[in-house]
Amino acid sequence: ALTCGEGQRVGIFAAAGGGKSTLLGMIARYARADVNVIALIGERGRELREFLENDLGPEGMSRSVVIVSTSDQAAQMRLTAAYVGTAIAEYFRDQGKKVILMMDSVTRFARALREVGLAAGEPPARAGFTPSVFATLPRLLERSGNSDKGSITAFYTILVAGDDMNEPVSDEVRSILDGHIILSSELARQYHYPAIDVLSSASRILSHVCSKEQMELIGKIREVLANYKKNELLIRIGEYKPGSDKAADYAIKYIERVQRFLKQGITEKSTLEETLQQLRALFR
Repeated sequence: ALTCGEGQRVGIFAAAGGGKSTLLGMIARYARADVNVIALIGERGRELREFLENDLGPEGMSRSVVIVSTSDQAAQMRLTAAYVGTAIAEYFRDQGKKVILMMDSVTRFARALREVGLAAGEPPARAGFTPSVFATLPRLLERSGNSDKGSITAFYTILVAGDDMNEPVSDEVRSILDGHIILSSELARQYHYPAIDVLSSASRILSHVCSKEQMELIGKIREVLANYKKNELLIRIGEYKPGSDKAADYAIKYIERVQRFLKQGITEKSTLEETLQQLRALFR
């Protein structure tokens, strides 16, 4: 329901504990790419080790370049790690490779920029962030994408506080990228992983990379989720009367199938063709 094309730049927005590291690890292990470049900015040492050993694992590490600057290092080191990661991805792209660049997280990169800006005498602006933060973000994020030699498909994580998608860094990054994946804390609490809120997420190139059949199936999934959400309270308290709304009846019929389809185990791999077959089978 959120098809990502080669060379696309996607933001993964999540609160702490939303499952973004696990999702990045799954992308690194199972996506079709020649090389992964993973820039970990401002991570805590314990989380770093867990990501490398558990989320990434030997399969992901075998074709990955990992650049790390932990939270206890100077702001300039954290900034440099982001630039080095992007430069390495560009190098492999220039060699004709299909590259996946993952940066975790842009929020910590922005905080490092703020530290440097304030130390240099810049005035704080939006939510305490200096003007240089918003001038620098597009210059970094625009470097990924396709070239005449290869491609960089990029996934940038953004930390949000309490599922607030409108704070300055989130708002700015969302306006720059080609799509966004919202990880819902509510879905995570329900043990629904990946905890992707499909209705709140979007891919700006969806219509360019999907067939007519795929678009119709994606539309059905969104329709089921939207109509069930609209009537969920009535359904849960037993006040909904079957037959009073055809769209709601349709959503109730298929919601469990759709929710099962949207879940994926950490070790579960699914190719595009396998996913399409499952998608076609949903509404038979």
